[in-house]
Amino acid sequence: MTQSALGFGLFAPAGFVIDPAVVDRAQQRLRALGHRVVIDPTCTTRWQRFAADDGERLAAVMRMATDATIDVAVAMRGGYGWSRLLEHLDFRSIAAARKRWMGHSDFTAFQLAALAHGGMITYAGPMGAYDFGAMQPSPFTLDHCMQMLEHGRDTVECALDGPDFAGEGTLWGGNLAMVAHLVGSPHLPQTRGGILFLEDIGEQPYRIERMLHQLHFAGLLARQRAVLLGTFDGYEPGANNNGYDLETVIRFARAHFGVPIFTGLPFGHCPDKLTLPVGGHCTLAVRGGAGRLELSVPAR
Repeated sequence: MTQSALGFGLFAPAGFVIDPAVVDRAQQRLRALGHRVVIDPTCTTRWQRFAADDGERLAAVMRMATDATIDVAVAMRGGYGWSRLLEHLDFRSIAAARKRWMGHSDFTAFQLAALAHGGMITYAGPMGAYDFGAMQPSPFTLDHCMQMLEHGRDTVECALDGPDFAGEGTLWGGNLAMVAHLVGSPHLPQTRGGILFLEDIGEQPYRIERMLHQLHFAGLLARQRAVLLGTFDGYEPGANNNGYDLETVIRFARAHFGVPIFTGLPFGHCPDKLTLPVGGHCTLAVRGGAGRLELSVPAR
């Protein structure tokens, strides 16, 4: 696939980069794909559990927004940190810069706030450390990412477990803990008739169910056309679970939350992930376990 050269900005708006080698690998890999790369200073600094103090991480966001050589701002990693920044960000100015922003995990907080305050469409997708900087990155992840960045649309076939379904709406969501975290705040979009996607890592099944209950109690789930679940792994079964596992949670959610729920979305803290336009459009069709997603971003 022929691709236009893009300017990628790598920055660390949350946790610090644990292994400095991933910064070099990410830079080399993007350059090998024909793109330009800007490395923000936050990629190589540390302060407490963060890449830098709040003021410097805020400055990094604005450097991404104002640097004319950057087309796509990519978070190096998640962790924790965006919650400290949201109330200090000028989302109108960030939206006016017309950059593309990409990441996942803690990055979900920025994405949902950007949609709520600035009507911004961002990308839930690969990050600098885990994906572009991996020793052996996923060709699936890189190919789909570049397809979405280049063309702003794609059709994906994947196995989705759930009822037969056909519908469309605004695609939104991300990390379940971050979506639940923003409930009741001004930073959560009031999306109705949407396609909500969720993933998480390191959360016990009961905690996943509890967060889904929070979305249910807030009326959020009932306002959606469908819910797509990505990967939920990275936890050890607890001694008190007594057979209560993620499959049990999903059966309960399907029976009680009044919205079609599908599993199998290739997205989350996993090597093979889609790049999903948060705030973009999704047409979803599922029949007999075969899923088809048509993803698109309105013309800029």
